[in-house]
Amino acid sequence: MTEGTQRLDKWLWFARFFKSRSLATRFCTDGRIRVNEVAVSKAHHGLRVGDVLTFAKGHDIRVIEVRDLGARRGPAPEARNLYDDLKPPEPRSRKEISPEGRERGSGRPTKAERRAIDRLKGQET
Repeated sequence: MTEGTQRLDKWLWFARFFKSRSLATRFCTDGRIRVNEVAVSKAHHGLRVGDVLTFAKGHDIRVIEVRDLGARRGPAPEARNLYDDLKPPEPRSRKEISPEGRERGSGRPTKAERRAIDRLKGQET
């Protein structure tokens, strides 16, 4: 690598977007990340300060600008100094996160709903 560049997978690991470097490598080789709007499928792609990364992480689309190339995988506050989040993920409502807030009749019946169905069918238990 030339001066002022760092491997893409290594930087993603340093910035704590992935728990292991092998996960970051697999993510890159699957072609699920863009650097400066160009799809990249090589984990060894040279990343420079000022590059903009776009990738899906969970239910969110992350848009990250590289502020610094890390020297090690440090604690989370140190990792946050490696990038600027251009589009931070919107906080999700509790209803989206927990199954307790599901709409009535969607998904499998609850225990109470199942007992009510059994009573209707005349199959008291």
